[in-house]
Amino acid sequence: MATRRHRAAVIPARFASTRFPGKPLALLAGKPMVVHVLERVHAAALFDTVCVATDDARIAAAVGAAGGEARLTSMAHRTGTERVAEVAAAFPSDAWVYNVQGDEPLLPPALLGELVRFVESQPQVEMATAAHPSTVVEDFHAPQVVKVVTDAAGKALYFSRAPLPHDDGGETTFLHHIGLYAFQRQTLLRFVSLAPGPLERRENLEQLRALEHGIPIHVLVTAHATRGVDTPADLKAVATRLQPSLESPGVPHI
Repeated sequence: MATRRHRAAVIPARFASTRFPGKPLALLAGKPMVVHVLERVHAAALFDTVCVATDDARIAAAVGAAGGEARLTSMAHRTGTERVAEVAAAFPSDAWVYNVQGDEPLLPPALLGELVRFVESQPQVEMATAAHPSTVVEDFHAPQVVKVVTDAAGKALYFSRAPLPHDDGGETTFLHHIGLYAFQRQTLLRFVSLAPGPLERRENLEQLRALEHGIPIHVLVTAHATRGVDTPADLKAVATRLQPSLESPGVPHI
């Protein structure tokens, strides 16, 4: 029987943000948003390592006060993926590394389970992400909502902030990308060593770097939807949806 590979979930968290400074520490139901994400990852009960990767002592202190683990990283990183990669360098060489965005307080723990099963059942997968089908017209046209299209084998063809695929006047159905990634550790370290390409710079979407450099991204199409927080207005909207989930079992304190 093959030995199961190390699974690590790393949540990148940066205090500075153009649209929402201090976002990881924004309070939801009395606790920092990053702590909500951490609790949901722990609730999945799948990972050998769960930690927050941050360059800010305030975030590290808040995570520690909640009973979680924070690892301080370089302040020179440009992206959360680079922050995750710094932490992942210490993991076993064959580890699976899950990059869980720190602004997803509604992340369903079951989605993490789906993604783990998805990547571990396919030996050829180096990098994977998730998306859910949507028909919300406002989201289809919203640049903050990232869309993805896939080939017949379920690998990403392209990600865009623009309506994708083209709206032909019929029913608007698209795949709403979820900012959750699984990497083989060696693929993650290779990814952050690559230079951003013209598509990544134009769309401001880091995952396009993988496609531009020939790294396939397998897409898990899931019924689980989630909503991230990009602005203070998003925080208010998420707060109204968060309370019912807190009243249901399955998301324990860490």
